[in-house]
Amino acid sequence: MTRTLRAVLATLALVADHAQAQLAIEITGGGGNQIPIAIAQFAGEAQLPPAISDVVEADLARSGRFKTLYSPAQNPPLTEASTVDLGAWRSRNADALVVGGVYPAAGGRYEVRFRLYDVPKQASLGGLSFTITRDQARATAHRIADFVYEKLTGDKGVFSTRIAYVEKRGPQFRLMVADADGENAQAMLTSNEPIMSPAWSPDGSRLAYVSFQQKKPIIYVQRLADARQPVPTVNFRGSNSAPAWSPDGRSLAVALSRDGGTQLFLVGADGAGARRLTSSGGIDTEPAFSPDGQWIYFTSDRGGSPQIYRVAAGGGDVQRVTFSGDYNVSPRPSPDGKTLAYIARNAGRYQVAAMDLGTRQTQVLTDGARDESPSFAPNGKMILYATDAGGRGVLAATSSDGRVKQRLSMPAADVREPAWGPYPAN
Repeated sequence: MTRTLRAVLATLALVADHAQAQLAIEITGGGGNQIPIAIAQFAGEAQLPPAISDVVEADLARSGRFKTLYSPAQNPPLTEASTVDLGAWRSRNADALVVGGVYPAAGGRYEVRFRLYDVPKQASLGGLSFTITRDQARATAHRIADFVYEKLTGDKGVFSTRIAYVEKRGPQFRLMVADADGENAQAMLTSNEPIMSPAWSPDGSRLAYVSFQQKKPIIYVQRLADARQPVPTVNFRGSNSAPAWSPDGRSLAVALSRDGGTQLFLVGADGAGARRLTSSGGIDTEPAFSPDGQWIYFTSDRGGSPQIYRVAAGGGDVQRVTFSGDYNVSPRPSPDGKTLAYIARNAGRYQVAAMDLGTRQTQVLTDGARDESPSFAPNGKMILYATDAGGRGVLAATSSDGRVKQRLSMPAADVREPAWGPYPAN
């Protein structure tokens, strides 16, 4: 059974402290047709650590879409205002070049400016300027990487997004929130018992999760900016589990056993107005909305083995989605609604698979033995999931075509239950 199908007793306490370790990202497989890009050291960036050019380069490299080139130090340093010899960069096989600078501004702040060049066309692709505080350097670098990624690939970047995951160190579990590169990790919840099912609200301001602190599963919703102890949000008789947000953030699809067996219900984001969506003799759980809000995909063993089904968000007839194999669980639609990621069992191995919802063609994307909890990046280009390595849980990511692969691990910790957050609000 999947993690969300197990009953676990947990006692959670709200905390707001910083993690002592960060996720380390290892690129284990690269994609084809990578864009060769050089990121010159930004003039004056030593006064504002971390070095912005280093963060931009790391972001682009781990996307799998870029081949970052060695960029020798320039004297004088190149800036966004420099006259750049693009022919010289072409001789270094660069197709794109990023230059910029960091400048002191009023009130102890800094101005960061940059420019992106198309080297073969010897043309500027634009740039931006940011006025920031010292502690905004890393976030600014992510925004620059997002700009570069979108200009050169046509897809929106996700370097400024965040991820949530559950970390276990010794007897303690923590619900963590971190930048997409694993930096700036903070513990939002801590417990001596497991933590389950974190789910981001569409605007990224809230996390829903399951707590067993009252000796049964109850769903809580925590505002990330609010340090107060949250109150129960979905607390009916029996089990309350597997929260999933509607695209408009007004509702939650949940799995409740209040009427007997575990079935799907739709409730308000405040827990009010529960309405039953499914009725079966099996277990219906792990709901996930389609991005247009019209459908809810879910896992059910109503047919004798765990398979993926869908039901209209307003209820009605249930349609089976997966037919290949005897174990398919944890459905997660892509942001464009064209692909469904899920966990499939193949020859005793649990792996991330992707189904084209138009053609129903399926591709296995990973080669792990115990993969679980897939979660799409908001641009749909990567899928974050949990797996086992060396006897402990780590996070991993694969591109939606299976070509690019990453592993995110933390020394002396077991990491599970990932959820990739939405784009940040402007």
